[in-house]
Amino acid sequence: MSSSELPEAAKERLLGIARESILRKLRSGERLRVRPEDYEPELRAPRASFVTLHRRGELRGCIGSLEATRALVTDVCENARAAAFSDPRFPPLAANEVDDLSLSISVLSPPVEMEFRDEVDLVLQLRPSIDGVVLREGARRGTFLPSVWDSLPDRESFLAQLKLKAGLPADYWSDSMRAYRYTTESFGGESVARGGAFTFPKPDVP
Repeated sequence: MSSSELPEAAKERLLGIARESILRKLRSGERLRVRPEDYEPELRAPRASFVTLHRRGELRGCIGSLEATRALVTDVCENARAAAFSDPRFPPLAANEVDDLSLSISVLSPPVEMEFRDEVDLVLQLRPSIDGVVLREGARRGTFLPSVWDSLPDRESFLAQLKLKAGLPADYWSDSMRAYRYTTESFGGESVARGGAFTFPKPDVP
């Protein structure tokens, strides 16, 4: 169930790409594009990831993929920009927020469907601080990363809040509900600006 461990150099490369994806969009409005063939094999492999942003200790954006449909380096690049500018819970990131902004990356293991008899059985199978969980009911879907256990350590509360995220009542239950769990390899938590205050390049003066 555990995700394969990435070398430290690969983690640093991904963090740098995530930062550059955000900063390039802020500086010039341009979209950073990466060529997977330019990177090491572990970054070219299809993997799913989430990029999470915090500002002054508060969530500022989180966007990710649940299925491995593209190279990890591409997934992180796209998710970083989306977390900063396309998370519907927040306005697009502004330049004056960058100095207080930190980012982290979570690389997901493939989700595994859980087998359970009822809600009590599902709750008992959940592993606090280990499991990320995807909940599906028809077209509705929601997920919590393992890091959410830090704020929802109780299994029952974790599942109830995940139902709400999926657009279901907290006390909802159906025999057609499906749950999948995955683990993550998470790293980062450092400043997006990294190395000094963020500044726009000076405009050319005619």
